[in-house]
Amino acid sequence: MLRVLTLATLFPDAVRPNFGVFIERQTLGLAALEDVAVRVVAPLGLPPFPLTLHAGYRALSTLPRHETWKGLAVDRPRFLNLPGTQGRFHVGALVRRLIPHLNALRETFPFDAIDAEFFFPDGPAAVALGRRFGVPVSIKARGADIHHWGHAPATAAQVRAAGQAADGLLAVSQSMADDIAAAGIDRPVRVHRTGIDRSRFGSVDRAAARVRLGIAGPLVVSLGALIPRKGHRIVLDAVAALPGVQLWIVGGGPDHAALAARIAELGVGDRVRLYGSMPHGDLPGLLAAADVMALASSSEGLANAWIEALASGTPIVIPDAGAAREVVTGPAAGRIVTRDAAAVAQGIAAVLSQPADPDATRATVEAFSWERNARELREHLMGLAAGRR
Repeated sequence: MLRVLTLATLFPDAVRPNFGVFIERQTLGLAALEDVAVRVVAPLGLPPFPLTLHAGYRALSTLPRHETWKGLAVDRPRFLNLPGTQGRFHVGALVRRLIPHLNALRETFPFDAIDAEFFFPDGPAAVALGRRFGVPVSIKARGADIHHWGHAPATAAQVRAAGQAADGLLAVSQSMADDIAAAGIDRPVRVHRTGIDRSRFGSVDRAAARVRLGIAGPLVVSLGALIPRKGHRIVLDAVAALPGVQLWIVGGGPDHAALAARIAELGVGDRVRLYGSMPHGDLPGLLAAADVMALASSSEGLANAWIEALASGTPIVIPDAGAAREVVTGPAAGRIVTRDAAAVAQGIAAVLSQPADPDATRATVEAFSWERNARELREHLMGLAAGRR
């Protein structure tokens, strides 16, 4: 029996049900294997009083410290998040909080390995905890954890040190593995791709989904957090130049007001919908109804939205960022374009003018499987545990 401690500061909760759903799904797959037991520690970084009175933090502070989440035992210990410090003290605060927590946990769950699911602050904290408890540590890189934290002055050295000291490293794509090396971590990295739930994505009837959502005519979906890096404004400007094409921007974040103002400025409110956040369970229907999923990210690891769209039979239009070339391998998958509105508009128009066979589009992500993801993760962690023993 392999006992795994999954350390994930990105993990869903009742306040943020879409937060890190890909980590939730991966962990569920690992826990479903007969020879594996999993305990999730999903720390919450909270600022000192009185900042905890802010609505968002106040909601997080009310979450249970332990709960069963979709069958997983999940602990949610709190650690001190000091605003304005650019993450410099996150690792130290996290380690100080988790040492007593894990001392108590090991009495009933003597874990064999720590699986850190984000490079910062999870990775450096996991390395320190692994040394203390004498267990191997794996760290997985997903995107912003390397692209931002791995280069930010306050945290880059911590990321590099953790990468060099970990027993094993995982990345969501080969391009992400290359980015780890570019951040100064000279270590072998195993590519560990995400999965896809084909009982949901690709199982929705397209015509029925369009009727249910009231869609008539071409629909483009731009799916992701409303932050500048995701490039929703670029897609908005692109669709504004394509008469008769509708756009749904789905996600929440600080750019909401700016995007709303841009929609009004362009006078496209009759065909552009700023939807806001959508439950992950509703995405299969939306992606099935769409003709294109366009996301103009400046950086990515391997975006789950890409894979979910393709599994739904919907081509994607994306810039050459992250693992784009590992995913868009032919016209059935969509187009890779320059990250500007004119190029995105041309890419969308190209897809709309030559609709791909949905079955051919779905086939482009045939290799992505949660079952395969779980088996590979088990093999990786078992190898680390055996090597430590």
